[in-house]
Amino acid sequence: MAAAKAVDTGAGTLFIVKNYSGDLMNFEMASEMSELPNAMVLINDDVAVENSSYTTGRRGVAGAVIVEKLVGSLAESRADLEQCKAFGDRINKHTASMGVAFSSCTVPAAGTLTFKIGDDEIEVGVGIHGEPRRRRTRFAAVDAIAAELLTAIVADLKPGDGSELLVLINGLGGTPLGELYLLFNSTRSWLHQRGLAIARVQVGSLTTSLEMAGASITLCVLDDEMKRHWDSPVHTPSLRWGM
Repeated sequence: MAAAKAVDTGAGTLFIVKNYSGDLMNFEMASEMSELPNAMVLINDDVAVENSSYTTGRRGVAGAVIVEKLVGSLAESRADLEQCKAFGDRINKHTASMGVAFSSCTVPAAGTLTFKIGDDEIEVGVGIHGEPRRRRTRFAAVDAIAAELLTAIVADLKPGDGSELLVLINGLGGTPLGELYLLFNSTRSWLHQRGLAIARVQVGSLTTSLEMAGASITLCVLDDEMKRHWDSPVHTPSLRWGM
């Protein structure tokens, strides 16, 4: 509530919330208690699991970056609160993600690893806080990892012929940038073989999980409005272009 009040300029506040039970509970309480106009976009782009002990429905992960960038640009063009919410909901429906982890992270309050994993194992479909994965398997080559993630993502999005995709390769905190570009190269090849066009690319550690080694792939099916707002100038600690 204090944050919403601090940033309010009179046009209302849009809450962009990843779908986790605690997040949703607190934002819904703030929304109900706030005297200021507000609306909410719920991010649920993770295709790895439909439900988990942390969520009702799919989790919100790196797709939030895309929603925040595009809706932020729309807001700067003086769109109203209702228009920004509708745009955010539409972007979320056209965005899907899935991740893989090679190590766990240590949440400071817990002081221990969230999960234990062997040196030759990977967690496929892990959540950004170390939540339950789709499966655990032996370490695989990057092409095989990308193929498994992309198969699930594309099956969910079902991009039509001629679709243009925004590809986000996101590091979970402990993965070198060079390895993220290896994952992008495998992603590019996989999509190209299936006739799916990449229109925009972003590679970097944007939605992290402390020191967790791993990465996620996010695809967003773009339209002309989304492309225009992705290309608009941005100046943040992680995204900077067009300034």
